Amino acid sequence: MNTEEKNKIVGGMLYLVATPIGNLADLSERAIKVLGEVDFIAAEDTRNTLRLLSSLGISRPLVSYHEHNKHEAGERIAARLKSGESCALVTDAGTPAISDPGEELVTLCADMGIPVTSIPGACAFVTALTLSALPTRRFVFEGFLPLKKKERRERLDALKRESRTFILHEAPHKLKGTLADLSEALGGDRRIALCRELTKLNEDVMRTTLGEAVAHYSVHEPRGEYVLVLDGSETAEAQIDSESSMSPAETVAYYEKSGMTKNEAVKAAAKALGLPRNEVYKLTIRTEEDK
Repeated sequence: MNTEEKNKIVGGMLYLVATPIGNLADLSERAIKVLGEVDFIAAEDTRNTLRLLSSLGISRPLVSYHEHNKHEAGERIAARLKSGESCALVTDAGTPAISDPGEELVTLCADMGIPVTSIPGACAFVTALTLSALPTRRFVFEGFLPLKKKERRERLDALKRESRTFILHEAPHKLKGTLADLSEALGGDRRIALCRELTKLNEDVMRTTLGEAVAHYSVHEPRGEYVLVLDGSETAEAQIDSESSMSPAETVAYYEKSGMTKNEAVKAAAKALGLPRNEVYKLTIRTEEDK
């Protein structure tokens, strides 16, 4: 009989522990066990994490790890892990290493041969995507848009050609400006879901267009942290157009490599090349038979 404890805490291991994004009940039993038994916890804001631990009746040593001290603190954490201590990494809310300096700590540990494991849980962008009523099969998470004008313009130009659903984070005091920039770059008729206060009592999902969102927030003040989910471009279709030198079969193959099914790739190729769908399908099948 195997008597080894299930989910036993291992010395020298970094644990990435997802914490609630609003509803405390979303914290898993495994996450609570890890937080209560590791040697120390590395937190984005030790004050916020202390409140979480206090609500759970947990008392563990805390160290600070955030964007402004990640290099020095990361080295110290890695040294302690190398010496055999166990550590749980947490952010203020959600999954560590997603749009978060924890990404660099994971890389450091990987480079040093320090084992890392993840305790799954709440993730704001995944929660928003599932609520958006927009396509979820193919998507890309963009985090926050750059603040510098040149970099922001370049990112928006790239998103203009993005055919997948894409997801952004935004703070309430910057929402109006971001919506205006998105509307100007992508067009006011682009579909968007604005998700805020996720998992909380006042959770709200506004499914609309960019133009209507700009109009709405011209008279309503944004409140709470936002996750923006936007429909991908129907016209970009992976930057292939009717001027492409690629054959229908090559175009279908291009789309399949991007993650589309055969039927999706045929439909996209027909639209991009301006050809009937049946014709593209027949040409593709004929090419495959000739190989």
